[in-house]
Amino acid sequence: MLNNVVAILLDGVHPFELGVVCEVFGIDRSDEGLPVYDFAVASAEGPTLSTHAGFTMSTPHGLERLESADLIAVPAGDTYGERDFPPELLDALRRAVDRGTRVLSVCSGAFVLGAAGLLDGRRCAVHWRHAERLARQYPRTVVEPDVLYVDEDPVITSAGTAAGIDACLHIVRKEQGPEVANRIARRMVVPPHRDGGQAQYIERPLPRSRCDTVGEVLAWMEQHLDQEITVERLAERAHMSPRTFAR
Repeated sequence: MLNNVVAILLDGVHPFELGVVCEVFGIDRSDEGLPVYDFAVASAEGPTLSTHAGFTMSTPHGLERLESADLIAVPAGDTYGERDFPPELLDALRRAVDRGTRVLSVCSGAFVLGAAGLLDGRRCAVHWRHAERLARQYPRTVVEPDVLYVDEDPVITSAGTAAGIDACLHIVRKEQGPEVANRIARRMVVPPHRDGGQAQYIERPLPRSRCDTVGEVLAWMEQHLDQEITVERLAERAHMSPRTFAR
């Protein structure tokens, strides 16, 4: 069942990643015949929290709200890779998984799941910038830095920012079918499913060639990978004969 959804917050939470969860699960779309979730935002560190963007937010719900959840979402937060987390939160997350509740992390929210031991023996996703640190801190998990999300049910982890949308829609699609997920995506004006992974967003500059002529051609190729590129065309750019260039 996917009915009761809670987003759990800590100081320094990132508003966008929280907003992704709120957008998918916190809006009443019953006028379109779509499911209505019993959605709440709960705090693990008091009723008023700071955000990464400099404003505060408050909620009447604490950790007790997690006890009835079918899905607990942990959005990203500032310095989550460097801080400690409330033991009560980590205990609540472990109890939730033990009783069959799904947990979802968005971006650096994976560090919270790692601290709870929920990534041990599992594959996981995180923003590519955090992948090395996460793997170092929690060596019993397999970090996959090139994917948008990883489903190791009941633990689902997603990469940075918008990849949280992909993971949320995946959960909806898995639990309530593709039609529901597609209609929510259409309402959000996002694709219901994205191909590819994070690799397309990671900056990987080509190694500088000792030959300036070939280096320029390689740089041109990188900018035109969507086109058919022949040896003849490359040779022309390098001001060489096709035979010389190919050799």
